[in-house]
This record gives sequence, C-alpha cells and structure tokens, in this order.
Amino acid sequence: QVQLVESGGGLVQAGGSLRLSCAASGSTFVFRSIGWYRQAPGKVRELVASISSGGRTNYADSVKGRFSISRDNPKNTVFLQMNSLKPEDTAVYFCNTLTPTNWGQGTQVTVSS
Repeated sequence: QVQLVESGGGLVQAGGSLRLSCAASGSTFVFRSIGWYRQAPGKVRELVASISSGGRTNYADSVKGRFSISRDNPKNTVFLQMNSLKPEDTAVYFCNTLTPTNWGQGTQVTVSS
C-alpha cells in the first residue's frame, strides 16, 4: 500500500509559479502510476496530471502547457510544477494513485488576480 503526503502549496499572484511535492512511502511506489488531483470549492475533484511508472505523462486540457508532472523514484517523490497560474487554478491539490481509496489532507493553492 502506498501512503502519500502533499506539500508546497501557497498563495501566489496570477502568472506566478508553484512546485508541489508528493512524498510517498511503501515499497510499491515505483510500480504505480500517480496522479495530481484538485478540488475547488463547490466542484468535484478532478485529475489534472498523471505519470506512469515509466514516466509517461497525461494532462487535463485546462493545464496542458502550463503544468508539468515528474517523479524521482529513488526519492519516492512526485512533483507538479505549475507555471502561468490562473485564479481558476485555486483549489486543494491532492496526489494519489489512479485507483484512489483514501485521501490525504492535500495542499491549498490560492491564485490571486
């Protein structure tokens, strides 16, 4: 079982950047695809980016070209580099496997206009 803890959120102005980190524990991490999800107030949680164990990436159309997901398997960490942030990116961001069961607390990202 993989356990994941998110960090790196904060308050940033529109056009700014943030880098989120997802620290994983569990021996199966390197074999799992990992996704970054977000949930804005009053909206359903959505998958914004994912990365396979081999490094293949996928992005939601809303973040394509602005966000970049990467992973450091020896350090059991997945990153989400977020550039050109927009107010509509404001949400709580979570990392999880692509078959999530339990959720962590996430990390808050707030983008001011």
